[in-house]
Order: sequence, then structure tokens, then C-alpha cells
Amino acid sequence: MSDAPLLHRDDPSRAPLAGHTKVTREDWLAMARDTLVHDGADQVKILTLAQRMGVSRSSFYWYFRNRTDLLHALLDEWEARNTARITAHCARPAATITEAVCNFFRCFVDPASFDQGLDFAVREWTRRDEALRARVDAADAARIKAVTEMFIRHGYDPEEADARARILYFMQLGYHALDVREPMDLRLSRVGPYLKGFTGQEPCADALAAFIADVSQMEAR
Repeated sequence: MSDAPLLHRDDPSRAPLAGHTKVTREDWLAMARDTLVHDGADQVKILTLAQRMGVSRSSFYWYFRNRTDLLHALLDEWEARNTARITAHCARPAATITEAVCNFFRCFVDPASFDQGLDFAVREWTRRDEALRARVDAADAARIKAVTEMFIRHGYDPEEADARARILYFMQLGYHALDVREPMDLRLSRVGPYLKGFTGQEPCADALAAFIADVSQMEAR
């Protein structure tokens, strides 16, 4: 999750709220998202969120029709943040497939880009709500399609591109699901062999060096 304040009123970078308004729609979404990630969908309740923010629950209805409307807004945010950003990273210009895969990796190493906690909270939620499973399946299909098209653009036939896309995508999700913990320098030392394994090609030295430099810079922040 981001380190940004949960509530709009605590964020000095934003304009003050007008009149007697204490919280915004974004505040309700932020608190709902935090509750979903840490406590699960069952705890995303209007009264619970209002108590945590110290406001009346009546303000909720200025922004949402009901709890279901809020839950759908959370899913919209998840798709806009995680799915859309994966597809955007896959579409970035790249001279080689190994550079393209480095772009894919960039999405996941930057917490500001891909919200790992939100992604798995949504997946856990859909295990208990079959009606929502189709939405997650559609998101996974869109992500895999984007990775597949990335391979196709670099000369792979569609069948091989699909297989490599699934290997790459499911490995990345599994890496997070297993909560793999390793020093970043060790993780970076494996990027070259990973790239060769995922693409079947020797890594582009410049692309690999640029990726390692980007990650090192993020770590130093």
C-alpha cells in the first residue's frame, strides 16, 4: 500500500475542503481500500469506515448509493491501477524483447505502480464471492493478452507468445503470492538469467543495466 495519508484532509498537497465537508469520495475509497487489504471485504462496511474516519455515515450517501456501489468503485480502482498499468507497461516502446520484459518487471518493482496488497485482497475477496470471479478472470485475461502481444511484436508466433506470456505472468503473481523475501542485490543478480529463461534470448546488456539502475535508484529513495 502507498504511504500517502488515507484521508484527503490529512494530505497537505491538496486544497482544503469546502464548507462543512469533512471527507471526500476519495477519502471513503481510501479507507475502504485499506480495510479491504488488511481486514477483508466483509469488514468494508459503511458504519465501520465512518467510525474509523471519525465522521457521520450520512456523508457516505453524498458519494455512493449503497455499499454495493462502493464495492464496485473499489473494483474499478483496482482495474484502473493494476490492470491498466500492467497493460501500459507492456505497451512501452522497446528495441528488444528483453527490454520489453524489463518494462514489464518495472511495473511490479515500483510500489507506486502496482499495488500488490490490493491485488491479492481482491483475489481473496472473489474466492468468497463467485459473482465477482468473472471480473477477476477478465482482468487476468486482459493482462495476459497484453503480455502476449508484447511477445508477438518481437517476432514470436502467437502460440509461443501465449505460452511465454502465461509463464511470465503467472510466475510474477506467484512470486508475490509466496511472499518471497530476498535481498534486492540478490534478486537483481538473477534478472539476467530470468530474462534468458523467459525469452529464450540473451539479455540486451543496455536494457539490463538500465533496469538495474532504475531499481537501485528506487531502493535509494
